[in-house]
Amino acid sequence: MFYGTAVWDPWLIVAQIVCFQCLYYLTLGIFTAILVGTRVSRMSLVYFFDYATVTASTVTGWCVIASFILTSLAGAGYLLYLIERSKKCLDFSATFYIIHLLICIIYGGWPSSITWWVVNVTGLAVMALLSEYLCIRRELHEIPISRFRSRSVSEEKANEDLNEQIPLYRLDNTV
Repeated sequence: MFYGTAVWDPWLIVAQIVCFQCLYYLTLGIFTAILVGTRVSRMSLVYFFDYATVTASTVTGWCVIASFILTSLAGAGYLLYLIERSKKCLDFSATFYIIHLLICIIYGGWPSSITWWVVNVTGLAVMALLSEYLCIRRELHEIPISRFRSRSVSEEKANEDLNEQIPLYRLDNTV
């Protein structure tokens, strides 16, 4: 599909947002289980959505911060394959973090920790910039057009030899 001829499809956009949210939280769960799960006795959603767990004063808090930053790096890769357009990367990244903020407000109240804000703004910047960079690199790849190239000299010679071997008949059945 050509990018300029695509029509606005709200269902596709909603599906991409939902898919991206699910992939992000799945990856965050994996990183949190690896980094935080070894330090705490019981894992819960508090490490995803409560601003109090994102702190620089404990080792567990640093593990939560690392989980969010690593997941932002993975999110850039998800945007590369889900969105595929560099001009949409900032929109989808910002949309994700706005939805994440709303979920955090519902779960634990307004985030009053400056660390939470720094981590999430950093995650937004990392995700948006890295995904734009990756998408631009993909968009700038040359399009292979090998089937449209002119034939090589050896292919043309082979075709001439083949044409000499096969007699061509005209409509009046003469050679």
